[in-house]
Parts: sequence; C-alpha cells; structure tokens
Amino acid sequence: MQRKQQGLTCAVFLLSLYTLTMLQAIPARAEFWNTADDYWALMFGYGQSFPGWGQTEERVHSFEFAPRYSHLTIDGIGSGWWAGRHDTLIELPLTVVGGPGFDTSAMAGLNLLAAYTFTADDCWQPYVFGGGGILYSFADIPGMGAHWNGNYQFAGGLRYQLDDLHALLFEARYHHISNAGSADPNVPLNGIRLMIGYAF
Repeated sequence: MQRKQQGLTCAVFLLSLYTLTMLQAIPARAEFWNTADDYWALMFGYGQSFPGWGQTEERVHSFEFAPRYSHLTIDGIGSGWWAGRHDTLIELPLTVVGGPGFDTSAMAGLNLLAAYTFTADDCWQPYVFGGGGILYSFADIPGMGAHWNGNYQFAGGLRYQLDDLHALLFEARYHHISNAGSADPNVPLNGIRLMIGYAF
C-alpha cells in the first residue's frame, strides 16, 4: 500500500511539474499550436531489466521500435549555455521481449514525455526528458500480474544536427514497468534502454 501511495505521489508531482511548465506558454498562446518546428523521429534500441534493482526479479531483454512526434511547446528559454526549448513528445513504442522462463513476445504502448533541449550549440544539442504512459504486454513474464501496465522513464540524450531538417538522436533511458498494484502479483521491471534515432 505504501509503495502504491509513493507511485501516486510521484505521478501527481510529475503532472504538476508538467502543468507549471505548460502555464509558462500562456503569454504566447497564439503560437502554441504552431507546428512549423515540429518533427518526427524513428527510434530503435536495446534494453534489459536488472534483477535486484528495486523489486525486479526477471532479466528481460527488449528490442524496441518507437515512432515519435515532437511538438515545440516553448522556445527561446534562457540564455548562454542553458538556452533551450521545451518539447512535448508522443511515442508509440513496440517492443519485442524475451528472457529465461518465458517465450519471446511483444509489448505495445503510448507515452507522453516532456523534453528540454539545450540549443546553445547549433550542431550538438544535449537533452533530457521524462514521462510515462500505458503499456499492454502480450508477454507472459513471471511476476507481472496484468497485461495492462503503466510505465515511466527518465532519459538523457544527444542530438546531432545533420542539416536544418534532419538529425541523429542518441539516448540512455531508465525504464520502469509495473501494474501499480492493480493486480497481484506486481513485480516491476526496472531497466536501462539504449536508443538511437533519426529525426526528420
């Protein structure tokens, strides 16, 4: 029960933080739905969960493909080295998973993420993001008591601008999957994913 409350508190905190960030865009509301600087990206990656990290018990290997839509929410934030932009990301991850004790199968989901990109350099642009969403697991992973799960993730990345319209993306993500106590058992998967992508 205590872990469930901690998870709910974390979710409320992240939602509040995102809402406060969005409120900063109100003075520029006329530009909020401008999609001129939006872009698509195709992300590919590999990850695995680590037994003993939190309550994780299973080593699950994952290969992920995630189409991403990025909407520029706030531009021209700050100055100097921390000048940047805030983007809202929507991802549709499709993941092939496998591991000891269960057959290879798949997961599919929908994620809403908030990103901040440091834009002081025109070529190399580091960024961070966080968020989460829903995930449906076709895999029968021991300890996961439900097919419908939630997930959240935090990441650091680097964007290499090829030209005005195209870029390469490199990311390392912490990733958590669980059913938030909605079913029993509820053994989470805590892991790391390394991703590479192409933005256009």
